[in-house]
Amino acid sequence: MIRIWGRASAFNLQKAYWTLLETGQPHERIDAGGDFGGLDATDFLARNPNGRIPVIDDDGFVLWESQAIIRYLSEHYAPDLMPGSARERALAAQWMDWSQTTLQPAFMDLFWGGVRMPKDKQDSSFVRGALSRTVTALSLLDKELATRAFLVGDSLTVADIPAGTHLYRFFEMEDIEHPDLPHVTAWYARLRERPAYQRAVMVPFDDLIGKESF
Repeated sequence: MIRIWGRASAFNLQKAYWTLLETGQPHERIDAGGDFGGLDATDFLARNPNGRIPVIDDDGFVLWESQAIIRYLSEHYAPDLMPGSARERALAAQWMDWSQTTLQPAFMDLFWGGVRMPKDKQDSSFVRGALSRTVTALSLLDKELATRAFLVGDSLTVADIPAGTHLYRFFEMEDIEHPDLPHVTAWYARLRERPAYQRAVMVPFDDLIGKESF
């Protein structure tokens, strides 16, 4: 059985957990981080000296960092999530890295500034800037998805998981203007049909509203 540590509402946990659910492998998710604490416990630090989630233990093989976990679980247990050719795999890696370095920083600023920050402490100019950067990134995705159902071809791959994890929170945020992104919206509809996405990503974030820290 694969064990995975992380609270359900943690963004990076959701990426890894979505992948794990797509594999269909028996697993146990162990709440850790946030209000659950435990990240400074000796046994947790023995698994991840960074004291961060997610972490998996697959029959004694311990791995941390969400992107690495996505790749490992897909290669080992869900090869359909890995594109077939070397060039397609390179494109998938490209989108995974882009999501980590471009989309996620912009959206995390938006989410922290507009959701996690208490209303009386929010900086509207900061939120507008973060929204602009997020929309710019999503608009790039919209153009890419104009000619195909998923980021690399016509089926879900590891390329879609990091970027696709953002969509539930983005479209559920009520106090922002959502631009017309028809191809991203259609992609999101396809992702929402997947039970693994529903369970791992479509997690209400009410407990995070106005909560700067744990």
